[in-house]
Amino acid sequence: MARRWNGWGDEAHHFPLRPSGLAHVQSLLGEGRVLADAPLSAVMATVPPSRLPAHPLVAQDAETRIRHARGQSLPDWYAMRSGRFEVFPDGVAQPAHSDQVRELLQWAQAQGVTVIPYGGGTSVAGHITPQPSDRPILTLSLARMDKLLALDPESQIARLGAGTPGPEIERQLAEKGYVLGHFPQSFELSTLGGWVASRSSGQQSMRYGRIEQLFAGGRIETLRGTLDIPSVPASSAGPDLREIFMGTEGRMGIITEVDVRVQRLPEHESFHVAFAPDWDTALELVRNMVQEKLPLSMLRLSNPEETRTHLVLGADAWQAKLLHRYTALRGCPDGKCMITMGVTGSRRHARYLIGEIKRRVRAGGALYTGTFMGKRWEHARFRSPHLRHGFWEHGYSVDTLETAVNWSKVTETMHAIEQAIQRHCGDGERAHVFTHLSHMYTQGSSIYTTYFFRNADTYEATQARWQAMKSAASDAVVQMGGTISHQHGVGRDHAPWLPAEKGPLGMAAVGQVLRYFDQDELLNKGCLGHFHD
Repeated sequence: MARRWNGWGDEAHHFPLRPSGLAHVQSLLGEGRVLADAPLSAVMATVPPSRLPAHPLVAQDAETRIRHARGQSLPDWYAMRSGRFEVFPDGVAQPAHSDQVRELLQWAQAQGVTVIPYGGGTSVAGHITPQPSDRPILTLSLARMDKLLALDPESQIARLGAGTPGPEIERQLAEKGYVLGHFPQSFELSTLGGWVASRSSGQQSMRYGRIEQLFAGGRIETLRGTLDIPSVPASSAGPDLREIFMGTEGRMGIITEVDVRVQRLPEHESFHVAFAPDWDTALELVRNMVQEKLPLSMLRLSNPEETRTHLVLGADAWQAKLLHRYTALRGCPDGKCMITMGVTGSRRHARYLIGEIKRRVRAGGALYTGTFMGKRWEHARFRSPHLRHGFWEHGYSVDTLETAVNWSKVTETMHAIEQAIQRHCGDGERAHVFTHLSHMYTQGSSIYTTYFFRNADTYEATQARWQAMKSAASDAVVQMGGTISHQHGVGRDHAPWLPAEKGPLGMAAVGQVLRYFDQDELLNKGCLGHFHD
């Protein structure tokens, strides 16, 4: 199947909006403004000659350079759709193994070439977007490094190529009876190396852990040589090199092989939905579940507006009305919040846990509705990125923003983010904003906000509208003491807000480590921000 050159997924998959969903958005925001898409042929005519010398592993044709020139942030989307890319990589390398990555880095260093690591091209924070530069730019794709390399079943450690995408990881492991269990929303396209480089979190991290818990070691090619991080169960031998390299977004080297902690395939997996009558009731219920360590694999809480929107977008009109009537009769009227829970493990574990879920939901003043809605969620769990296409076709843009804060600040921070977006969507315009909590900890929770808005008359004006909302929401995150990124990494889009989180001394320390591994700033300059002596 052919991957889209200017959007998410492949050409064979199309998820049009339901008429009821489109009518709902139009009633909130007004008629959309459709902006013209540029054809691939027109973009190819704008690609300049490559500045790179020839190399047998480097492709320099226009289409390959276009297809590796942007990620999936909203500015990337506008560039692809308008055809105004501005900057292209001068070439794209696709090495097949670690030795070829090392060879390419040595070649780039000798030639003074900037190198951008490329996994699945799913970055939503500007990680892989080439910047204007006097140096030639090489995008280094790990797409061919997509195999299970070794499996130690006794220790439950698997080694995979860093370019292995999520579905291939699980397919190859399942053949051996194992699962990694890392399911970010970008699962269909994103890669293992990208998850490590951006400190990713999967939808079922309550059972399997974030990438920090899954990443056991591996191989990294740097400009100073090859670094092999051994896989040991635990160590007190000084700073953890895994932690130093996680989240560095290609600034210190290229992750080529990754050791991960895997588990046996579970006997049972199901997803269950409950509705709470209001936000405060729902929040207390899920917080208690987490802090009392109920062994769920996933727990997600949608605020009232997200609950309403998901029912409209994800169900036929008659189904949404029927569910609303049923929940209203059972004490959950308009303003209700949907809670989605994952049960994963042995059949005996599942029987106990499902009974405990029902007991706690009832005791917490909520309504348990079974697995029907959970199955719908499971079926569409990776579909949200595709919806950007459906809305775009009708003249609307969609973006997301996420953070994490302590429980004592969750509600206040959620409101601050949503209000900041609403206040900066433009004169006479509205944004449709809603939020869910998707990753919960005993200390606090992530906050994941989605917002729709109507396009302006031009691409430039539309991006300016987005920038105003994005900046205001990011300012609100910083003011509330939240992290600028819980799961999407920093990239270039979030870099201006990173110093508020790390502080001057922390930024200086990170800068020193980056300079040690890349004193000439050849690797993905601009990601994580700019560091000065």
